Amino acid sequence: MANDPKKNALPKKSDYSAKNINVLKGLEAVRKRPAMYIGDVSARGLHHLVNEVVDNSIDEALAGYCDKISITLHEDGSASVSDNGRGIPTDVHPVEKVSALQVVMTVLHAGGKFDKSSYKVSGGLHGVGVSVVNALSEWTRAEVRRDGKLYTQEYRHGVPNGPVKETKDPSKKKASGTTVRFLPDPEIFKVTSFKYDTLAARMRELAYLNKTITIEIADERDGQKDVYHFKGGLVEFVKYLDESRAALHKPVYIEGERDDTPVEIAFQYNDGYAENIFSYVNNINTHEGGTHLVGYKAALTRTLNQYATKNNLIKNKKISLTGDDFREGLTAVVSVKVMEPQFEGQTKTKLGNSETKSIVETLVNEKLSDFLEENPSVGRKIVEKCARAAEAREAARKARDLTRRKGALDSFNLPGKLADCSITDPELCEIYIVEGDSAGGSAKQGRDRRFQAILPLRGKILNVEKAKVAKALENNEIKAFISALGAGMGADFDPDKSRYGKVILMTDADVDGSHIRTLLLTFLYRYMRELIAKGKVYIAQPPLYKIKKGKEEYYAFDDEERDRLIKRLKPNGKGEDVAYEDAETDDTGKKKIKGLTISRYKGLGEMNPDQLWETTMNPESRTILRVTLDSAAMADKVFETLMGDAVEPRREFIERRAKYVRNLDV
Repeated sequence: MANDPKKNALPKKSDYSAKNINVLKGLEAVRKRPAMYIGDVSARGLHHLVNEVVDNSIDEALAGYCDKISITLHEDGSASVSDNGRGIPTDVHPVEKVSALQVVMTVLHAGGKFDKSSYKVSGGLHGVGVSVVNALSEWTRAEVRRDGKLYTQEYRHGVPNGPVKETKDPSKKKASGTTVRFLPDPEIFKVTSFKYDTLAARMRELAYLNKTITIEIADERDGQKDVYHFKGGLVEFVKYLDESRAALHKPVYIEGERDDTPVEIAFQYNDGYAENIFSYVNNINTHEGGTHLVGYKAALTRTLNQYATKNNLIKNKKISLTGDDFREGLTAVVSVKVMEPQFEGQTKTKLGNSETKSIVETLVNEKLSDFLEENPSVGRKIVEKCARAAEAREAARKARDLTRRKGALDSFNLPGKLADCSITDPELCEIYIVEGDSAGGSAKQGRDRRFQAILPLRGKILNVEKAKVAKALENNEIKAFISALGAGMGADFDPDKSRYGKVILMTDADVDGSHIRTLLLTFLYRYMRELIAKGKVYIAQPPLYKIKKGKEEYYAFDDEERDRLIKRLKPNGKGEDVAYEDAETDDTGKKKIKGLTISRYKGLGEMNPDQLWETTMNPESRTILRVTLDSAAMADKVFETLMGDAVEPRREFIERRAKYVRNLDV
């Protein structure tokens, strides 16, 4: 049938006029497109609200006016951030003709950080400010203490309920500071419950990066509380990150300033094989690196090479040390404060200021050279460690070459168990890494063959946290994984060569499934980290329960959803309340409650292909969780704690979090 020319005609130019131009006043634009300002409206965006308010307090601390910040998660779901800084100005703004407090809370891009006489350096990744937090909250209350007065103003959806109120400060102390309390708007956010551990990890990180600050965080919902203050700053940060590893020496600390750019670096070598360098600009975790990181790496390689050559410390003349060798087993934190940072990269966390490279490089060259001359025993230990790394690298290269010659890592020789997709554009393709042949069979039958590939893995892959590269390459499941993606691994990994735009881990919802998923994430983090950094790794969320009422079937992804469905599906929503655990169990293990049959899935293999597609693989109806690197340093700490050799830190980690465990199979 021929196309209808009238149907496909372009609209007339006159169809577009002034009436089509919408003007969003005040903070309406923020509520209309919240993701533009905070990234997303999921849990990540929710916690970013707290971070935005905390960033203002950190700016006060960097300027020298604040040394204490308190974060409280309240029982009503709200959060508050208090500091003992100067307090937001409350006098009348010369242009807006209202209190400066109201301007800061209700006007985009209003604040002291745009005036370099107020703040030399300011942090915050998006820099959207407290006004965006106010706009995305159901209600907000701001309190400012200045000059013995207490100033308050309340808002609803970002709009003031009235003018700023001024009263005498009831506290006898002549204190100053700001408190902002807000309740995230459930109409905006998919999730409105703050996670204590997520916020506590960021607060701990900030306390390490700013050694003069004390940060308190408390949760009124369950009584959790932590106080973070680290006089040693980055030195203590490195010790904390390497807590589960055996350090070869005490941390090396480098501090200095060039061209109004303060630089702080701490590093030490351990007996492990992983390179763990974490870089920050104005307290922002630049997990994509940048010029400051390039400068540090270049200076480290050059200085250690010169020291080793000068002192004749390389006994094996057949090897030549490279930058990778000088970074094996290295844990380092690089922090710089830049007046006008220029960020690049997909996630805007890559520093682009060219002058910062030479600043860091020059400083490290000078300070590290002096340190090595004054501490020859440490210098020898470091060079010996790096020489062993070079020998291991050569062995790993031979192992890779041998494996490649056998075709195991060649993307043109894909693993036989891989069910590939027909589309070749990586951005349109996704691969499911599935636990076991049974689940793999259901997934292969249920998938959309055009863009979904399936790679079933047998058993648990090697724990690469405890193994050298050569050992990892001997593992058949790891080799299958590497060859399926076709992007290499480790130093050779190139995320842009990945054959799939999404890598989705799909394991059973039990203890073994969680362990397998953790092993896979450990491998991805250690050898394909850029894949995570670029947001290409996901975790599938298969349902835990199927609830059947007559011919109708419903799925629940956790116990709470199961209980809500049971209550809703009872006749007329009523009937005797029987807890799921107390319900009768038939011979097949299914629970019976008031005409309902509830099945608990013990594995993906129990689901038929249609069920697996509809609940877990259909892009229109599935839920998948993106794995992010919001805090690479904290991620590294968790991987080392859970998967490393040291038992005591792992025991403490588990004991502290045991009460939050859900869906644990007994």
